[in-house]
Amino acid sequence: MGVNAQAAGGILTIDLGAVAENYRTLAGMMAGSATAEHPAPLCAAAVKADAYGLGVEHVGPVLEKAGCRHFFVAHLSEGVALRPYLNPEMNIFVLHGPPPGTATEFLAHDLIPVLNSMEQVAQWQALARRQERILPAVLQVDSGMARFGFTAQEVDRLARDATLLESIRTVLVMSHLACADTPENPANRHQLETFRALAAKLPAAPRSLAASSGLFLGPDWRFDLGRPGAALYGVNPTPGRPNPMRDVIRLQANVIQTRDVPVGQAVGYGGMFVAKRPTRVALLGVGYGDGFLRRASGRGTAILPSRPEVKLPLIGRVSMDSLAVDVTDLGEMPLAAGEAFDLIGPYNPLEMAAEAAETIGYELLVDLGGRYLREWR
Repeated sequence: MGVNAQAAGGILTIDLGAVAENYRTLAGMMAGSATAEHPAPLCAAAVKADAYGLGVEHVGPVLEKAGCRHFFVAHLSEGVALRPYLNPEMNIFVLHGPPPGTATEFLAHDLIPVLNSMEQVAQWQALARRQERILPAVLQVDSGMARFGFTAQEVDRLARDATLLESIRTVLVMSHLACADTPENPANRHQLETFRALAAKLPAAPRSLAASSGLFLGPDWRFDLGRPGAALYGVNPTPGRPNPMRDVIRLQANVIQTRDVPVGQAVGYGGMFVAKRPTRVALLGVGYGDGFLRRASGRGTAILPSRPEVKLPLIGRVSMDSLAVDVTDLGEMPLAAGEAFDLIGPYNPLEMAAEAAETIGYELLVDLGGRYLREWR
């Protein structure tokens, strides 16, 4: 690692080629599920939360070059931030719809709202009438998650009264699965059937139900547009099975110093770890201030890339700016200040690091902070 790498406590390497390959894999799945009813299924990309923390200004153009034409963000501000990095003909959908008083901002930045409530429909319809033109929008229905989207009663109301949508061009009807990461859960089939029934009452338009894990439930769930997010960034969309996606990130932490700790000596805040043998400890410059979760205290592992067969336990509490690693099993091997250990990488995958922190890959990924030296490759 060079001089610049030593200026930070750690380095986060982001493999943009792997992001592109993951997109092409998922797009291939969508294309392979074509039917007479859904003849040309496409793959979108969720790039909310700054492309899951990996830098939307880098990830967005790479996905566009890989063939993506439809991008989903959560907030209006995210859509505004993304627009300069994509060609004008790319579609950007805002999942939370227009907040009150912001509808004109969608037009200014060429964004398409996902309408989730009757209030949002009324706001978008009012803008369309003022503009004296038809405006595009996505309609989201609640198929059983009770989070976003129109209820069955509201769908019936929209179906009965055509004037409610007369100035809106429905470009997509969508919903979201609650239990896609547990394929055996009967809720998946129930939501599928509910979505079909609700979508049939709305204006004819392409349909979308599946995000990352939902794509792996099978062709029935894929419809016309898949909306993967986490899978693009290397998170396993099939928990409990081998990860079909390429790893995207590598997180390394630099050694600040090493020290020898005698038997009986506590290490770190609260004395959570007490040495039961003469222990060699390496202090690394990454902590919860960098988004490496405190819940990993005493649970995670680090890997020295030159000795990948040795799993080195994190000991004591993860503090704001540092963590401690028991490197006794490396023997007398010299460890200079600046030596880099893997916390997430080829020998310690994201899912393993997340499990050690008692969370999921999604959370760990988006929590990784801004203090790392970041390298996009």
